[in-house]
Amino acid sequence: MPAPARHCSPAAERNRQPLLEVLRRVLPATGRALEIASGTGQHAAWFARHLPGWTWQPTDADAQALASIAAWCFGDDAAGVQADDTPPLVNVEPPRRLDVLAPAWEVQGSFDAIVCANMLHIAPWACCAALMRGAARHLSPDGVLVTYGPYLVEGEATAASNLAFDADLRARDPAWGIRWLHEVEGEAARAGLRLRERVAMPANNFTLIFERERTA
Repeated sequence: MPAPARHCSPAAERNRQPLLEVLRRVLPATGRALEIASGTGQHAAWFARHLPGWTWQPTDADAQALASIAAWCFGDDAAGVQADDTPPLVNVEPPRRLDVLAPAWEVQGSFDAIVCANMLHIAPWACCAALMRGAARHLSPDGVLVTYGPYLVEGEATAASNLAFDADLRARDPAWGIRWLHEVEGEAARAGLRLRERVAMPANNFTLIFERERTA
């Protein structure tokens, strides 16, 4: 038998439940979500299974990731059989390739939530501005952009583990690195978004909730 297409990220396994708890609190009971940089597909499967009123559109820039996303959401083989005997998800759209830097994203319509976990620190800085611009194009009027990962915060001590992680990232690729929160907020503001909430998460991470700027 061929090896299952599902890939597994231990980090995604650890943070999926804390992230789900934030999503349950900030999102309405129903809606349409776009996930940027879905990676293995573990988050898409977990969130869709536990937010049954939401339709989930997973995406990734890496075409090779799409098979893993599909396997987590729909099954490891052509018959849709899940390795853990859970049924395929009916509220997940087929995964699509999406390059956040593209001037137009190949998705249709608006979304009530856009979710992006653990991308900004392993992508060039230009991806931050592109994410904010894309969110501004595709969010519904009351929609939210939710990002997750480590951030540096002016005036607040940075955990030693995050400093070491930042150094490791930059050694692997000079374009990578943990981002300053105020710089991320600046890119959001230029796209017409504002930071509504910062949520402290396990392992020195944050979940950020952005919404559209409100005009008086």
